[in-house]
Amino acid sequence: MGKGIYAGIGIVVVLIFLNSIMYTIPETLQVVVTQFGEPIGVVKEPGLHFKKPVVHQVNYFEKRLLEWDGKPTQMPTLDKRYIWVDSFARWKIEDPLKFFQTVRNEISAHARLDDIVNSAVRNQISSYLLIEAVRTSNRPMLTMTKIEGEKSAEVPKIEKGRDEITKLILKEAIPSALEYGIKLVDIRIKRINYVEEVRKAVYERMIVERKRIAAKYRSEGEGEMMEIRGKKEKEEKVILSKAYKEAQEIKGKADAEAIKIYAEAYSRDPDFYSFLKTLETYEKTLGEKSIIILSTESDYFKYLKSGTE
Repeated sequence: MGKGIYAGIGIVVVLIFLNSIMYTIPETLQVVVTQFGEPIGVVKEPGLHFKKPVVHQVNYFEKRLLEWDGKPTQMPTLDKRYIWVDSFARWKIEDPLKFFQTVRNEISAHARLDDIVNSAVRNQISSYLLIEAVRTSNRPMLTMTKIEGEKSAEVPKIEKGRDEITKLILKEAIPSALEYGIKLVDIRIKRINYVEEVRKAVYERMIVERKRIAAKYRSEGEGEMMEIRGKKEKEEKVILSKAYKEAQEIKGKADAEAIKIYAEAYSRDPDFYSFLKTLETYEKTLGEKSIIILSTESDYFKYLKSGTE
């Protein structure tokens, strides 16, 4: 029992000793070895490594890309437009020894990047017009609508553009970051916005412009509606006129045919025809309660008189 305890204690002591002289580096990390707080070497190769116990201290740093996300900063453009610029960057620890000697950790590195990146962004943004920081090319602006009778505003020609300005920001910031062992890989502008006072004025101007465009579209729509309605009424009159003409022609032909038939019937037996027409007249004019006062000599009653006789 005693031997087992001693063996266990011995194993623990050996493990503690090995842990004090060995350390491992993952693929994603790199190490700065210090002796009594002073750096004495850099190890970037992953795997198992040895150090002097107690004397040496291992400081781990990232190899992978790290992110920096700045706060929106107010700055002027070349045309004196005050805007808020929100940018972000990607960086890595290029020289861990210099990084350890200057900033020591990522929190301090972020503070340095705040100054470096914001300064580069301010220098470049203030050197160009606002439209240069907003647009990337001279392609036509599809949102611009020409209003009849008004001269549309000319859009300044883009010389650099947002992408090129971003490259200039990165180019300016890289040397300053390398002084701290930091390599800036990329810098991007996330958002650009007017200051509050200017933004309200811009929105109001945009609203007025859109209302004018909407009024123009409504006016054009009403004009087209009236044109379509006029064409419809014209076509309707043409159709009705044509239909009336055809109806009158048909009616005329029918009347002519009826007259012809009447004429043939009359020519065959005029007395019988006259008799039938008179009977039709009696039927139409003499009702059950009809009262007609005429002379007995009237031709209207000749068939009644003759029938009585």
